[in-house]
Amino acid sequence: MNTSTLLYETFFSTHPEEAARTLESFPIGDILRVISQTPGRNIAQLLSNMNPSLATEVLLGLHDEVLLRAIPEFSPTQLATLVSRFSQEQREDFLGKVPAAVATELTAFLDYPVDTAGGLMDPRVLALPEDLLVEQAIAQIRAKGSKEIHEVYVIDREQKLVGRVPLRDLLVTPTDERLQSVMERDLLTIHPLEQRDQILDLFSERKLFTLPVTDLDGHLLGVIRNRSIFKAGQEELSADMQTMVGVSADERALSPPMFAVKKRLPWLQINLLTAFLAAFVVGLFESTIAQFTALAVLLPVVAGQSGNTGAQSLAVVMRGLALRDIRPSQWWSVSRKEVVVAFINGVAVALTTCLGVYVWSRSLGLTAVIGVSMILAMTIAGFSGAVIPIILRSLKQDPAQSSSIILTTVTDVFGFFSFLGLATIFSSWLA
Repeated sequence: MNTSTLLYETFFSTHPEEAARTLESFPIGDILRVISQTPGRNIAQLLSNMNPSLATEVLLGLHDEVLLRAIPEFSPTQLATLVSRFSQEQREDFLGKVPAAVATELTAFLDYPVDTAGGLMDPRVLALPEDLLVEQAIAQIRAKGSKEIHEVYVIDREQKLVGRVPLRDLLVTPTDERLQSVMERDLLTIHPLEQRDQILDLFSERKLFTLPVTDLDGHLLGVIRNRSIFKAGQEELSADMQTMVGVSADERALSPPMFAVKKRLPWLQINLLTAFLAAFVVGLFESTIAQFTALAVLLPVVAGQSGNTGAQSLAVVMRGLALRDIRPSQWWSVSRKEVVVAFINGVAVALTTCLGVYVWSRSLGLTAVIGVSMILAMTIAGFSGAVIPIILRSLKQDPAQSSSIILTTVTDVFGFFSFLGLATIFSSWLA
């Protein structure tokens, strides 16, 4: 072993943080040449203390024999943090090189469910060491060449998140200052296994642009950007539109026919049962309908208007739940508003309906019955459309999956019952 190599190894092993800082100023080729001659333990320490973006490039550039020498010296979280920055192709190639046990362990760290923070985050976030000069930080940002950089996350030499510096602040700070002296330290972070609902709430309430993701030890794993959350919200909303009518969120426009049948048929069967329930209610008033055939003609009018009213209320509340504009605890305010809207609309529609029915039938009794029943049915439909999805959400159920079917049953049953019930009570006025 020559003297220069011995000096390198001594420097790397005794002062890894300072050595990493020094190597960061070298061209990538020189870094690879220098650290390839040092033991694996030193390589792991250097890369773990180096700027993550640069450390990722170095890890990708190591020869296979050097890589295999260094891999056992990394902690799983340190290695996973670097590998998460690889492209999919680079990741697969890397996992094929390392021992099977290491590949399995890394895969467990890297695979997050799609509806969690880990599944939504971008691991290729620009993170710079806190001891870096502003001048050096700006140089690295320029070298990165990305127009999407709006802020720089600051880490210590253990890759733990310690702060954040907006790009505009960085540009007006004296170049001889260090990042640790200008960074914002009080940061909101989230765990990679946090559910999408919680993330959407945070972005909505705090008006966030980005949200860093860290593990339990505070290591920066990635960042969730607001465009990812916007896309996730759109996907959830479009899935809700399908599930509201009994279509699986997994189904696509070009899904195989049998897959679509398998997903849709059970809900159609359930809907058939609810239709029989509505038919049963009509059957209770068979004698009244037989006596006054005009009721059969007007029955779809009441059912249709109440159904439309409930659907409007349901759509508004479902959107509010999906966008986190409302919470289950606000059920009374939401339902009260929908009842008022439904009642006013019911009165307006009932007046128009009464005018038409009177011109057609010349019966004041029939006109009064359909007017009152329409107001009752539409008011109940508005209330039902508001509370049904809220109740399902409170019960930890997907409100989109069955809200529409339950609402259809409620509006039909109450619509038929109010109209035919009032007609039976006031049958003497219908002649």
